[in-house]
Parts: sequence; structure tokens; C-alpha cells
Amino acid sequence: MSIPGAATGPGPTTAVRVLTYQYDLARTGTNSQETVLTPANVNPNQFGKIFSDPVDGYIYTQPLYLPGVNIGGRSHNVVYVATEHDSVYAFDADTPAGGPLWHVSFLNPNGGVGTVPAGDTGCDQILPEIGITGTPVIDSQSGTLYLVAMTKESSGGAVNYVQRLHALDVSSGAERSGSPVVIQASTPGRGDGGSTDVFQPMNYKQRSGLLLLNGVVYTAWSSHCDIGQYHGWLIGYDARSLQRVSVYNTTPNGSQGAIWASGAAPAVDSAGALYLVSANGTFDATSGGADFGESYIKLSSSSPLKVLSYFTPFNQQTLSSSDQDTGSAGVVLLGNEAGSSSHPHLMAGAGKEGRIYLLDRDQLGGWNSQSDSQIVQSLPNAIPGGLFGNPAYFNKTLYFCGAAQGLVAFPIANAQMATAPSSHSPGQFDYPGCVPSISSNGSTNGIVWALETSGTLHAYDATNVANELFNSNQNIGRNALGSYVKFSVPTIVNGKVYAGTQNALAVYGLGNPAQ
Repeated sequence: MSIPGAATGPGPTTAVRVLTYQYDLARTGTNSQETVLTPANVNPNQFGKIFSDPVDGYIYTQPLYLPGVNIGGRSHNVVYVATEHDSVYAFDADTPAGGPLWHVSFLNPNGGVGTVPAGDTGCDQILPEIGITGTPVIDSQSGTLYLVAMTKESSGGAVNYVQRLHALDVSSGAERSGSPVVIQASTPGRGDGGSTDVFQPMNYKQRSGLLLLNGVVYTAWSSHCDIGQYHGWLIGYDARSLQRVSVYNTTPNGSQGAIWASGAAPAVDSAGALYLVSANGTFDATSGGADFGESYIKLSSSSPLKVLSYFTPFNQQTLSSSDQDTGSAGVVLLGNEAGSSSHPHLMAGAGKEGRIYLLDRDQLGGWNSQSDSQIVQSLPNAIPGGLFGNPAYFNKTLYFCGAAQGLVAFPIANAQMATAPSSHSPGQFDYPGCVPSISSNGSTNGIVWALETSGTLHAYDATNVANELFNSNQNIGRNALGSYVKFSVPTIVNGKVYAGTQNALAVYGLGNPAQ
């Protein structure tokens, strides 16, 4: 499978770049060009925390990485992070440089512009404030970083909640021409009680990672918990002009159907089709309706966005009414090596129920009221506690990390997953589990990395995750992560591991533990 938007990305250099959530548009969670870190040298004697860079708020976003950026007349390998305090930081990726290379804040306390206190939403899922939540995306050709920031703005006694799409120069943090733009959208529909559904900024958070595809930046939207009237939205903007070019509503004639996926970004296949998963909400597609709650959805990327295919679990009504979101995770697209002649193009996902779905991307399967027998494979009770955050895929193996289980590896061949894991990490991960991130050199030296609720960075041998290579509680005085942020994804690139915390970007690599 040719994976668009892979870690190297387009451009004049072959240096590894991490431009998007989970490294590539297939959302495999794998950087297969890591030549420094190996299972032999990732151990407590050779590997550990080498420095950290302080920030002003929680880092919910996955760190992104761009080499050879000219800042201040010098070339830097740069790691970019964004915080819930509405800040974006560019740090030297290799050394603690005495502060950020640049730092941009979207706040103006004297002008009445602040972050959104979590208490304003009535929801405690993003704490303690809401600013920048979804992982940004970088266009390396134009040198632009795109992100969404939420603010609370007071003027003349009035309070407004605003969502803005920003386009920043990667070298300086300066706004590009036409940036920012206020997020606004509407679709025909009866869901809001009239003939039009309108995007209400206060009702939403931009939880999923951003997607850049064919010159369009896509933002996906979810509710604050399940509070108020809301829908799942996918809104696209021209990357150059920042003019809105496409809008999709998952439940135009109903309600809910949020797109949150524990931060996972929509996936894209080599033909340019988009894949996303909706959470609990109205479903009537089987009777010719346009509402796709609790569904895996394949969309065209041409405007207007339209549904090409879908899969909805047979027990969708039970899942929806009991808040067992199918959409608590996104999807991972598998290479053709995992498929068969009858099912060459596969994708996998799972939700809160803990059932793994293996789907044929060419025809997702629709809905069957009695069972999921129309899809390639369904594995009930495979992930105790449910899945929050995407699985990863490497060497014909799927890696899942559930909320009451730990990291597990499921081999796949000839379009069939093993019905039980081939290996299981030591111990159990508490809620919400983890989002695995993999480094390898081609098909060798695979390492699965994970951040745990206890504030621990783990590294496991990808060939057997029962073999833990390293964790940050070993030599804790030096290696302690410090704190943990829910659904965090570490980034592994060029011999280093970058992990966001509640107040810093922690950096791990090879070096003398006595340092």
C-alpha cells in the first residue's frame, strides 16, 4: 500500500518528518525510518530522559517534527507542540536551547481574550482549560502549521466563545495572510428544529487531529461530553486562502454523532477517500436517511463531501443508548500484505464495547440488524475496558492498548486476525489505556512506545510485547516523565522520543544515565 502523507512527506529532502497525527494518513502509528533506536540500545543503561522544555499548559497534541528549519539565521531540527493555554511552541529538537525558538500565544488578557475554563462547558474531559486540543498538521512545502484554537472573549459585558483556524509560518510563528479565520458552518437539516443546522462554537471542541489533503485542511468536531444539542462535523478549508470549501454533518436530521476518536485524525486511502468514525447518535441510514451515528463512514474528498460507504454495528441502538461509543477511537488502514484476493484493502478499529472490527474498505458493509456477519471479521470482548485512541499497525500485526488490559499484539494474515493476542505486555493499564506509537528501521528493530496514566513512558519489543525494554520508572530520579495527559501519543524520530505532559515537553534518548 502506498501511504499518502508518510513520515518523510513531500519536499526536497529525504530527512524524516512528522507532519501529522500518527505519522501518516493511514494512521498506522509507525515511523519505519528510525535508524538510531533499537531493542538492543533502548535499556535503562543506555537510554533515558535527556532534557525537557517547559510550557504553559497541558499538551494534548502529538508533537510534530520538521528538520532543517531556518530560524534566526540558523538551521534547526524543530519539534512543535501546542497547549490548552492557547500557545504554540517551536523547540530545538536536539538540545535544550534555553527556551523556545519561538512561542505564540492567542490570548490577550487585557483585551478580554482567554482560554475556556473547563467548568464553562459542564464537562470534565478536557482539564483544566480548553485552548488547543487537536493535533495540528504541517504543510512542509509551504512551511505552514495549521491548528484550531478556542477562546473565551469578553467585550462590553458580552461573552463569546470563538473557534479559529490559524495558519502559522513554521519559521517564526507569524500568521499567514488571511489567518486566522473564525470557524462557521451550517447544513440543511431538521436536527436543530428548523430547516438548517448551525455550528455553535460553544457546543464543540476540536478534539481530533487535523487533516491536510490535496490543499484542503479538514477539522473534525465533537461535543463537550454529551451536553446540549450537537452533531458531528467535518469542515474543510482551502489551505492557501482559508476559505471554507466543504462541510459534512453526521446527523443532519437527528442529533449527536460526534467525531472525537480520543484525538485520532481522519484516515485517508491512496485514492483519496476519507475515513472517520462517529459516536453515539441518531442512525437512520438503513431506511434511506442521512444520519450516521455509531458508524464507520467513508467519504469522498471532493466537494460536496458525500458518503461512499458505511458500516454500522448490528447493536448500534444498544451501544448508543448505553454510551458505548463506536467512535471512541479512529481507524487504521492496513497495507495490502494483510489482505487477501477477495479483501485486499482492509481497515481496523474498535470502540468502548471492546469489539474489534476488521473491514473491507472497498465496501464497508452497511448495517445488518442481526449480526455483523457481513464484514470481514468481528472479535467480541477482544479489548476489555474498551479502546480509547487508535491501534497501530506494523509488520502484519495490529497493536491495541485497552482501558483495562494493557498492550496486546494481534497478527493478521490473509484478511484474518488471530482470535487471541500473540503477546501481551506485563501488567495492566488503567483507563484510558494507551495509544501505541512504533519506531522501526523498515521491518526490523520494531519498538512499541506507550504513555501510561501513572505518568510512565514504556518501550516494548514489537516482536513480543511481553518483553519490556524500558520504562521511565527505572532510575526514576532521572527518567520520570513528571505527569500524564489523557490520550497522549509520543513521537519517535531521529533517535529521540518526545512526550507531552501537563507542563513540559519531555525528551528521551541515548546518553549516560549518570548525566
